[in-house]
Amino acid sequence: MFSEISGELPDVLGDFTPGAVGSDRPRWNSVPQAVRELVIGEAEETLARSFPLITASDYREFTVTGNRARFEELYFTRRRMLNNLVLGELVEGGARFLPKIVDGIFLIAEESGWQLPAHNAYERSGARLPLPDNSQPVVDLFAAETAALLATIVALLRDELDDISPEIAARVEREIEIRILSPYLGRHFWWMGRGEERMNNWTAWISQNVLLTVFSLKTSQPTRHAVVKKTLGSLDAFLKDYAEDGACEEGVLYYRHAALCLHGALTILDRVAPGLFGQFWQQPKIRNMAEYIAHMHVAGRHYFNFADSSAVVEPCSAREYLFGQAVGSEMLAEFAAADRVASDNPHLPGEWNLWYRVQELLVGPTLPAAPPHPASRRDISYPGIGLFIARDEQFSLAVKGGNNGEGHNHNDVGSVTLYKNGRPFLIDVGVETYTAKTFSARRYEIWTMQSAFHNLPTFAGVMQSAGETFGARDVEVGFDEGSARISLDISGAYPPEAQLHGYRRVVSLLRGRHIEIVDTYDGGKPAVLSLMTCLAPTVSPDRIDLADLGSIFVEGAGETEIDEIVVEDARLRSAWPEKIYRLRVPFAERLLRLQIV
Repeated sequence: MFSEISGELPDVLGDFTPGAVGSDRPRWNSVPQAVRELVIGEAEETLARSFPLITASDYREFTVTGNRARFEELYFTRRRMLNNLVLGELVEGGARFLPKIVDGIFLIAEESGWQLPAHNAYERSGARLPLPDNSQPVVDLFAAETAALLATIVALLRDELDDISPEIAARVEREIEIRILSPYLGRHFWWMGRGEERMNNWTAWISQNVLLTVFSLKTSQPTRHAVVKKTLGSLDAFLKDYAEDGACEEGVLYYRHAALCLHGALTILDRVAPGLFGQFWQQPKIRNMAEYIAHMHVAGRHYFNFADSSAVVEPCSAREYLFGQAVGSEMLAEFAAADRVASDNPHLPGEWNLWYRVQELLVGPTLPAAPPHPASRRDISYPGIGLFIARDEQFSLAVKGGNNGEGHNHNDVGSVTLYKNGRPFLIDVGVETYTAKTFSARRYEIWTMQSAFHNLPTFAGVMQSAGETFGARDVEVGFDEGSARISLDISGAYPPEAQLHGYRRVVSLLRGRHIEIVDTYDGGKPAVLSLMTCLAPTVSPDRIDLADLGSIFVEGAGETEIDEIVVEDARLRSAWPEKIYRLRVPFAERLLRLQIV
């Protein structure tokens, strides 16, 4: 799709300025006073801190222990500190943050490698090397993010930096040439796309940041043309793995690194080659990709989640609004503007991408004031990933079909997620803090990945298996005014040792009344249904009460048992209380009926 227009590129590809330059005082003075004070206060606080030291031992720790978090805290703290200082300088314009900005630039320029230890490999599933080889840089997500950060600083503060020394911008340009542009153009990394190999968020995310880097700096026309042509091929590879419905199989969290980064890439291309890329905004598939986040929203910060996504997601920023505007989706633009109002962080202090933060300061205040956006009342089917969402005034229901070979997969074929009055009822737990194990052959030893910790059956201890051959069959969906009904056979998601000949799950929302889940199975082993909740359950014969939220009436079950799970992981605690619960409901016979009110 994109590659077809490589031959139509103009001889001269223009520049891209990721915001307003430091000398544009009217633009920077337009940042609202309350936000200015936040930004300058954070820059002042950063001025008083030391940049973290990063040693070779810190880098090696990942291959020794599998811990990602400790190195990444040091690495991202450096970048966030530099971000804070740059935004303080742009907003204030007094030169007092410049010396420390230069310190931060040179510290990062002197790092042995910009790639994370967890990504320090030359093949997609290759061995992670203990230390970076600076003669063969790896272009991963955060090498590209780092280049984009430094290029954005030079683009916005070049004059001020040149007044200190022209060597600052020159050093940034040399490092980017060696670490990003030369390897990008000179070798193949898996995320660039080749043949039918499946891509993921890496492709759009890195492509956006390489484009941002190349067009923010004073690069040559041959370099610009070569980068654009290669990027267009990668974006084609990225889009090929999306169905026309636009759903992100990696979950709503990754929407911002996937579809939203496609928006960033297209925004840059549209600016540097005017008139050539605007046609893509009108494509239904791109619009569907844009609107996905709004359809996944439940209430407040809660979203339907699956894969490695959390149930609680940060509010929208100006980026989602701009995407809605670009594709002509008033619904998405309104949703994003209203959701952004709910944020207490209008300057995105946790963000490491400087371009996003600049957009937030300059574009964010121009967004229309919007009333709190009601949760979407629309049913929607995403057959491309087997996701079905139905709602009424009280319930928001999602059923996940698909298969167990998707990006950031959890073994969750047939699982149900349910909210009542915007509150979590039956939950998808999400994922713990990433470690080496998360993306290894031992991934499914982690409890959050297992079907026994989703709202699914287990057969004498046998759970679902990973891989795209393990999936749902015979899926039937019917939405009408009075009800929504999703029916699917999930027996194909289980291995032969489950001795399962069939397992039909029928999930119905009878609007204005209740939810019904009817599970019927044919197999040689006893079945136990897991139900996950974050509310303390009270069990009595034929009934489960979930605190003050509602009840599950059960027919066809034996005696229900409750497992209390203590949640200690920081990533899980961002969504859930310190205790969550697994109800284990055994089948008395072959049919189990749940009525949820």
